[in-house]
Amino acid sequence: MNAMAELLETVRVRLAERGAEPTAGNVTAALGDRGRLLGDTTVREVVRTLRSELDGAGPLQPLLAAPDVTDVLVNAPDEVWIERGNGLERAPVRFPDAAAVRRLAQRLAATAGRRLDDASPWTDARLPDGTRMHAVLPPVAAGGSTVLSLRVIRTRAFQLADLVAAGTVPPGGEPLLRAVLAARLSFLVTGGTGSGKSTLLATLLGLADPAERIVLVEDSAELRPSHPHVVRLESRPANQEGAGRVTLRDLVPQALRMRPDRLVIGEVRGPEVLELLYALNTGHEGGCGTLHANAAADVPARLEALASGAGLSRPALHSQAAAALSLIVHVVRDRATGRRRIDEIHTLGRDPATGLVTTTPAAHWSADGFVPDRGHAELLALCARGGAQL
Repeated sequence: MNAMAELLETVRVRLAERGAEPTAGNVTAALGDRGRLLGDTTVREVVRTLRSELDGAGPLQPLLAAPDVTDVLVNAPDEVWIERGNGLERAPVRFPDAAAVRRLAQRLAATAGRRLDDASPWTDARLPDGTRMHAVLPPVAAGGSTVLSLRVIRTRAFQLADLVAAGTVPPGGEPLLRAVLAARLSFLVTGGTGSGKSTLLATLLGLADPAERIVLVEDSAELRPSHPHVVRLESRPANQEGAGRVTLRDLVPQALRMRPDRLVIGEVRGPEVLELLYALNTGHEGGCGTLHANAAADVPARLEALASGAGLSRPALHSQAAAALSLIVHVVRDRATGRRRIDEIHTLGRDPATGLVTTTPAAHWSADGFVPDRGHAELLALCARGGAQL
């Protein structure tokens, strides 16, 4: 333990014994009790550090408050990374030691009502300000330090023009996306972790008719569509006694009773895929959700994997998916620039020989605009049937 870390621990223990706040006077008194007299500069540094452990996210709070930061990742006391939309970069933030990272993670978990200790060495939680938190303690986290991941949920609702300016939507791509929403086509936004699925979905929902009622069902309230009529339902984990859990599977039937014009599942990760397909097959056009997938063409196989875990047979899954979904909008993080963008749009149909759902590329991204692919005519026909002419 270095000198500053030892000093902090000395003051921390003394203040805890007294139940005192880390004010300049209390810190000076705590040091005096230990026979140590330090200058005002050192006292102020100790006060600042100890207060940061009690307020917000401590030394990470300035990073979370930066308007362009979407993720803050702590791998070790001296290894903090941030994401600004152009790939990961090192942040000029350091913790005194691994114990400081652990204390911060445990304090944040406690504010979210979660347990994080040796008996429960990981947690996934939503902090009071909406930030998504995931933490893993050692020795599960190899290397001796707690691994902490924070995803910032911005309250600002992006407009389609913002995504065009950011390169997420190609130039001239707005009319196609507006037509998809106007035609009330059911679709999934797919992609990897951190590829911008939720941001794109929320922006697209902002294009829906203001007279429509949108009901959102999410594990964590991340979607912030710019729309005048949005109702949100959020799942809830079990408490420390193992009671009180509310899942997406519980919430979808409730959402269906709330007279939705569009039912949206924030993210499909497991057996709730059955509820998504069920909901989209009950006459609620324009439903949508997000799904992790490597590519648009992999979505049928991904749905199969999720549905098999819920006990749905392969033929039944494909029948439900064919009736429920019209489009896949796949987003990626560009390897060259780190920027998130729409990579391709696929239509869905059934193979007449096998009866299985297949996807057909309808348009793909280019720097000059969407490039039509072999399914483009079908995409235009779907929009036209929904009353949206391109």
